[in-house]
Amino acid sequence: MKRPMTPYGYALLRQELLRLKAMRPELANAIEVARALGDLSENADYDAAKERSGMIEAKIRDIEAKLANCDVIDPRERGEIGEKVLFGTMIMIEDIDSGEQRTITIVGADESDTTRNFISLESPFGRAFIGKAVGEVAKVHAPGGAKEYEILSVHVVDWELEVRRIQA
Repeated sequence: MKRPMTPYGYALLRQELLRLKAMRPELANAIEVARALGDLSENADYDAAKERSGMIEAKIRDIEAKLANCDVIDPRERGEIGEKVLFGTMIMIEDIDSGEQRTITIVGADESDTTRNFISLESPFGRAFIGKAVGEVAKVHAPGGAKEYEILSVHVVDWELEVRRIQA
């Protein structure tokens, strides 16, 4: 099953994949240098170089699998712009109890990042908002208990602009 991803998330993963693949010659060289140091059975440098290479190769395979199994979605291209919360939209919400306001963006699981307020579509928080409109209240069921948030605004993100920013 294909997993949704924004164009921005896709571009970030592609960039990371290229960076990791560019490390391959350096890793191979480190293994060769360590191998030249002698007995491989007691060669900590060789073991460390092989382990690092293995971890990088595992990351490469993981990213390649994510890219192969994603469905890049830009709501603007699908004509899904409106007042409803959709995948790839940024929303301003207000906690009904505290009055605290914050802005979040609904993204795919592989690109969620709470430090940037990128919330996974698959999380309880993300699922609670999908399909809701401005003015509606979403009830979020989380381990800490249920909370209610009013949707104050819905904004469509210009994902192509975001992609250009990271490529610059």
